[in-house]
Amino acid sequence: MITGYARRKITNAAALVLSACAAALGLFFLFYILADVLRHGIMSINLKLFTLDAAPPMMAGAEGGLRQAFAGQLMLTGGAVLIGVPLGILGGTFLAEYGRFSKIGRFISGLSDITVSMPSIIIGTFIYSILVKPFGGFNGWAGAAALAVIMLPIVIRTTEEMMRLVPWTTREAAFALGAPYYKVITQVVWRGAAAGIFTGILLSVARVAGETAPLLFTSFNNNFLTFDMSGPMPSLTVTIYQYAASPYEEWVKLAWAASFVITLFILIINILGRQFIKWRYKN
Repeated sequence: MITGYARRKITNAAALVLSACAAALGLFFLFYILADVLRHGIMSINLKLFTLDAAPPMMAGAEGGLRQAFAGQLMLTGGAVLIGVPLGILGGTFLAEYGRFSKIGRFISGLSDITVSMPSIIIGTFIYSILVKPFGGFNGWAGAAALAVIMLPIVIRTTEEMMRLVPWTTREAAFALGAPYYKVITQVVWRGAAAGIFTGILLSVARVAGETAPLLFTSFNNNFLTFDMSGPMPSLTVTIYQYAASPYEEWVKLAWAASFVITLFILIINILGRQFIKWRYKN
């Protein structure tokens, strides 16, 4: 007869085995995907990828790159950072300092949690309805706005949590010296939470750098180098989506190369964020 202790030991061992198998399966597919991108991407990397615009397929002797897609992706991501980061920091500051016990603060905090897990295609259709359709066409500003909306809840929540980690006694010490509340926030609290806020910004950039769905509804795409954000803008992620599904071998190779570059970029951003946290809080 199996005792209660033995039954718990068997259940614990079975749970550990199942958990280990699930983790191993997930890691297998993760490393398989990364290895596939690495293998195909490195073979297609060359200098022309960054210096030439896209060339028409099946044209004899034509050599093309993705300069327009890299430039467009940088502009869209940069626009998203300019929109989303200030709003996110201000929103997180309000939740941490002014709205921590208010109903509106709890509502905004809960809404941010919901938005973090919201499918990006829904955000793309929302921005399409307010910034694309009313203005008569796809444009880069709509794409930047869609990416900014995706960034916003990440920056808000990170800012809020990091500012709440700053002890209230630190604020009281600043108040005792006669500092007004806005100076306490900007000169004391923000400085104390700067490392965590910066890390949240890096993670939000990594989050939007690989987004495709919202850009299909907003900035669309463009095969020519342009710096005019009022019209369709090229982007690396949408170009990968279109080139990977094309029947042309040259475009498929460019898609693999672009996939490798964007994967490497996201990996570097995440590593920098984690290393910055370790360096800042090593003591």
